[in-house]
Amino acid sequence: MNGLPVVRGRLSEARTLSDLTWLRVGGPADFLFQPADIADLQAFLRDLPANVPVFPMGVGSNLIVRDGGLRAVVIRLGRGFNGITVEGNTVTAGAAALDAHVARKAADAGVDLTFLRTIPGSVGGAVRMNAGCYGSYTADVLRKATIITRQGDLVDLTPQDLNFRYRQSDLPEGAVLVSATFEGSSGDPEELHARMSAQLQKRDETQPTKDRSAGSTFRNPAGFSSTGRADDVHDLKAWKVIDSAGMRGATRGGAQMSEKHSNFLINTGTATAADLEGLGEEVRKKVYETSGITLEWEIMRIGDPLTE
Repeated sequence: MNGLPVVRGRLSEARTLSDLTWLRVGGPADFLFQPADIADLQAFLRDLPANVPVFPMGVGSNLIVRDGGLRAVVIRLGRGFNGITVEGNTVTAGAAALDAHVARKAADAGVDLTFLRTIPGSVGGAVRMNAGCYGSYTADVLRKATIITRQGDLVDLTPQDLNFRYRQSDLPEGAVLVSATFEGSSGDPEELHARMSAQLQKRDETQPTKDRSAGSTFRNPAGFSSTGRADDVHDLKAWKVIDSAGMRGATRGGAQMSEKHSNFLINTGTATAADLEGLGEEVRKKVYETSGITLEWEIMRIGDPLTE
């Protein structure tokens, strides 16, 4: 297919990505590759021409794909990459495993990874973005991440290699994360499940979980340590400065800043990627004008705008 490597998985041309993201927007990728297994992915990356960009994509929970689509091969891992195993206090999960499933299976075994329960997305995204909540971050529990490099080599990375920061980590260019190993503290399974139930209830009370969103839109405008923990001296919240700028509930086309939680950007049903990104930029401008604070996007935005 157009000079790309022969694969055992599925390789689709001009694949629209809107149905693969939580915000349900975005144009087509040049190709979408869903590898059969690790060996299939290694061979594909090794044999793919070096000038062809790749973009690893999880479940699209923290992503806006622009309306013109993406000039790249999007790599999306599936069933061959979602296994979860527990040995003692160590949990190893494929990059496609959902964070919530990892938290539940760990709790069943008496391992505390409860903070993952309310994080929308998969393990690959959690590592890439140093996902966290309730004062815990992926950086706190990660022991090893396994990647396939752009050259097709299988490599283990340490937390130090990843250089975790608030909502950020470093991965080699073009690398695809395939699994991660975590270590949690011991806990009583019943108590861990009860804690997760309470966290879910709190989330549903304070966040627009029934709306089409991609989680927090902007990073908290705060100082953070290398582990991703908040600096108490500068612990500002994005929703507070958005409220102060009068942008709670603001709209643009089919996009809206949630009335329930003003740091959630939602698709009310008819939004384009341009609506969503444009509204986000309006919020950033208004916040800067009213407070002098420059909000940074937490949602990743990729691809090309739609041209006439």
